[in-house]
Amino acid sequence: MADRVLFVDDEPNILSALERQFIDAPFATLTAPDGNAALALLAAGPVSVIVTDNMMPGMTGIELLSRVREQSPRTVRILLTGHADMNAAIRAINSGEVYKFLTKPWDQEDLRTAINDGLQKHRVTDSMQRADEAMLRSLAQTIELKDPYTRGHCDRVAEYAVRLAKAAGLSADMQRCIRHGSWLHDCGKIGVPEAILNFKGPLEANDISIVKNHSQWGAEVARMANLPEAVINVIHYHHERYDGAGYPAGLAGESIPIEARIVAIADTFDALTSDRPYRKGMVIDKGYELMEQLRGSQLDPDLTRSFIALMKDKAGAYSE
Repeated sequence: MADRVLFVDDEPNILSALERQFIDAPFATLTAPDGNAALALLAAGPVSVIVTDNMMPGMTGIELLSRVREQSPRTVRILLTGHADMNAAIRAINSGEVYKFLTKPWDQEDLRTAINDGLQKHRVTDSMQRADEAMLRSLAQTIELKDPYTRGHCDRVAEYAVRLAKAAGLSADMQRCIRHGSWLHDCGKIGVPEAILNFKGPLEANDISIVKNHSQWGAEVARMANLPEAVINVIHYHHERYDGAGYPAGLAGESIPIEARIVAIADTFDALTSDRPYRKGMVIDKGYELMEQLRGSQLDPDLTRSFIALMKDKAGAYSE
């Protein structure tokens, strides 16, 4: 079935302008003049993305999107809002009610990009829901195309993490979840603009906050796809720190799920030893040295010690 995008606004001229802007788009467009009409359209058939004004009589856009989340959780929700509603929009994003927001008057290219990203997120959710291992790995590789500097990153993280999970005595089911979570740990980057992902230099505070949202966005996608809780935990918590200074929840120590602690170690090691837009990768021995320094602060101390020993043992086996 073709993607359908629903636009909601109480001003007819704005709906007409939106229809004209997307008349040649590769998706079907629907329009509704208020929240109740939008919910009726949603009940009549699947909608991939909904774009709604906020200040409307009867039901605000944020109230509408909250109800859309309950009625059709896989529909991607975008809010158009005036500057006066900015704080409300940010709260809606932080609570998971809204995927993105754009200010009025909107920039046509920004809106087009937001809708295309929303459609991609919807397709990712659908793919996850019916995926086998080959599909999940292919999906991870597709997401990596947004950031060419991380090509192969998900495969390497999965290899490192599963090796550590096996050494830690975790079950075969948990090892499988860790493999899938490693492949998908950065799936939330579909919501991060490529200009930010590939920026050659330190990011500004606003851009950093956008990047930090990727773990929550990715966890939401995985949750909508009904993936196992351990997979969701990896996606959601792989940027938590052992000392509690990480994100998004500020968890510390063993309150961070072990699957996320394991993938954080694998993710950090690959990040240190691979080339990135802002620096060259370290040599392996330098990577081990820095990992030792991160034990107990960023990374689980015991698991990190085990990981370094495993990696050195394997390197020694290859050199014999």
